[in-house]
Amino acid sequence: MTALLPLHDESDRRPGSPALVLVAHGSRDPRTLATVHTLLDRIRELRPGLRVRLGHIELNEPLLPDTLAALGDDEAILVPLLLSRGYHIKQDIPEMAAAAPARTRVAAPLGPHPLLVDTLCARLAEAGLRIPATRSGRRPSAVVLAAAGSRDPDAATDTGRTAALLSARLGVPVRPAYASAASPTVPEAIRLLRSEGRHDIVLASYFTAPGRFATECAQAAPGIAAAPLGAHPLMARLVLARYEEARSRTEARQPLPASA
Repeated sequence: MTALLPLHDESDRRPGSPALVLVAHGSRDPRTLATVHTLLDRIRELRPGLRVRLGHIELNEPLLPDTLAALGDDEAILVPLLLSRGYHIKQDIPEMAAAAPARTRVAAPLGPHPLLVDTLCARLAEAGLRIPATRSGRRPSAVVLAAAGSRDPDAATDTGRTAALLSARLGVPVRPAYASAASPTVPEAIRLLRSEGRHDIVLASYFTAPGRFATECAQAAPGIAAAPLGAHPLMARLVLARYEEARSRTEARQPLPASA
């Protein structure tokens, strides 16, 4: 398991400490919004002195520009609730941040990261996955890592890195597959694994919340299908880890005070 962050940080209570703005995509599925709010609650429980806000890229309120406008010219670190690089990371969020009066910095997307692998393993274990201890016992086993998909090749690179980390952790092949905009699809990945002699195939759900894509991918699974990452406590830890990385980079660039 990945080393965990401390639960409290006294610097959160200092005047001017940057707010954490969790940037969610937005969804028409009410389960998604409920998941995001549960995740916010868990972040606040871990860091009660930290100002935590929510902004959506689209579809749900508050929209990110409104959240940033409410902060005035305060400092904020935007943590995208997104698993890889892509258009929202490279275009939408930076443009919204640049148009706001708040002094902002955008953190890295959540993936790839060891805490994501920890969460995926936890969800697979909850679904009943038991990896055989011996190499011969693992020979028929494989995992399909089902993700949303993107036309941006960097997104596939990031998902592939997560798949490689998960494979190293489980000791079985992990094949990325996508719900849209990229290939292979989940059924295609399953067929390919079966052609390689892998018949004990489970599905890891690489989605931040329940929704149409996650449901469709789970329905295509030949056996066990894990729940999405959701509001697992490790996801709250990961959001805070990305916040701290961006905060450390910002502070490292601050000029030193002049000598007396």
